[in-house]
Amino acid sequence: MDYIHEGFKEAIRLLTSFDKEVYGIISLSLFVSTMSTVIASLIFIPLGIYLGIRDFKGKRLFSRLLYTFMSIPSVIVGLVVAIILSRRGPLGHLDLLYTPKAMIIAQTLLVTPLILGLTYSLSKNRGKVIERIGKTLGAGMFDIIILTMRELRVDLLVNVVTAFSRAISEVGAVMIVGGNIKGHTRVITTTISMMNSMGDYPMAIALGIVLLIISFVINSIIYSYSGED
Repeated sequence: MDYIHEGFKEAIRLLTSFDKEVYGIISLSLFVSTMSTVIASLIFIPLGIYLGIRDFKGKRLFSRLLYTFMSIPSVIVGLVVAIILSRRGPLGHLDLLYTPKAMIIAQTLLVTPLILGLTYSLSKNRGKVIERIGKTLGAGMFDIIILTMRELRVDLLVNVVTAFSRAISEVGAVMIVGGNIKGHTRVITTTISMMNSMGDYPMAIALGIVLLIISFVINSIIYSYSGED
């Protein structure tokens, strides 16, 4: 048990001494996850609202497919992005593989079905009333989408935070497309996985503590805005 105790002591030392490598990993993790969540949210929250309040042919099938993709394994997303960005892939000439940009692309694709699905479900259940009110006031579709976003802003924020939570805690996609390169594409989850396999626990414990803190903050935001006691 001594090695566990020593591991925690060294983990605390790494965090309190502001170890450059540790905080570089943390900052990259936050940057990649934040960018991917913001990109997906800006595009697919309005689209999810539009699709939720509109009636169209095949909507039931669309719903089933969308809800299926919400739980897509991250390794599949990573594999698809890696194939596309590989040298022999259609976008290989961009030299994006094993870069933070590739990680952002992979995580954006990973959280997109989650943000779209949650927004679509929310809009489908509660957006109709807002749409009718908007039409009564003479609003066009763009105005109705903006109005819906304002009225459902708390729920939408919870959805965004939920997507960010998945992004920062996933390991498969960023491991495949980022390669876990030290000082370049190494993030919290890939480092924990690598350090555990090497038996180097202090770094893994330190980053695990940080990930728990981030998760606590995320859940605190969710509970705060959802009105939970």
